[in-house]
Amino acid sequence: MSIKVVTDSTISISPNLIKELAITIVPLSFMIDGVIYTDGEMSLLEYLDRSENSSKLPKTSQPPVGVFDALYNELSEDGSSIISIHLSQTLSGTVEAARQGAMISGKDVTVIDSTFTDQGLAFQVVEAARLAKLGATKEEVLEAINHIQENTELYCGVATLDNLIKGGRIGRVTGLIGGLLDMHLVLQMKDSNLLPFKKGRGSKTFKKFIEELSNNLAESTRKIKEIGISHAEALPLAQSICAALQKFVEKPITILETNTVIATHTGRGAFAVMINYE
Repeated sequence: MSIKVVTDSTISISPNLIKELAITIVPLSFMIDGVIYTDGEMSLLEYLDRSENSSKLPKTSQPPVGVFDALYNELSEDGSSIISIHLSQTLSGTVEAARQGAMISGKDVTVIDSTFTDQGLAFQVVEAARLAKLGATKEEVLEAINHIQENTELYCGVATLDNLIKGGRIGRVTGLIGGLLDMHLVLQMKDSNLLPFKKGRGSKTFKKFIEELSNNLAESTRKIKEIGISHAEALPLAQSICAALQKFVEKPITILETNTVIATHTGRGAFAVMINYE
């Protein structure tokens, strides 16, 4: 029995990989000034420009349960089982909508909370799809997903707290004290929760974080399988981070733009570093 892999649009992944591994992506949506758009409908630059000029922070929405129900029915027509991997439940209700859709469909669907997003989500999705293509059993795929989930680290640098505050996400960052002028914040996603990792004023906060991360990786005995870097209109920063971290991994580091849904909460100038250990 074949396995098909489904995920959502908060994944950051090369279009070539999506096609090569036959990954199905369910889009989230967002609303700007009363108009609803599908995630991916506009470029990240256009989205950031329009959202910053909007009177209110755009609202993001998970896919409807019915979308998952219909998709699972369609994908399973040939007898395939489905593994559906989604962004952390602490960030969105997408995974719960997927679970409800799977239950309604009555098909062989396994829904997984990746506990991450962006390329942290992609690590699990790509490996699952690769193994499925090679003919692995569902148990083998699920075991690999769990291993990656337990051996992934995700750090996110935010250059402004405005969107986190407006979107209500700031309350989910335990121990964070806001209100500092020009505050830069580095968060770590751990056990599905966003936790403050480093904070300070100005861009030097990010520089210190990368220096400390580099030192920690140099002292670590853990072997790194891959590193991903994503950004929201912060390519020069992402490239400088890549230059600092490439020596710790053989595989070329992937630099990608994040998606509009994630950028809604991080704002312009944000970056994320995701590390997948062996």
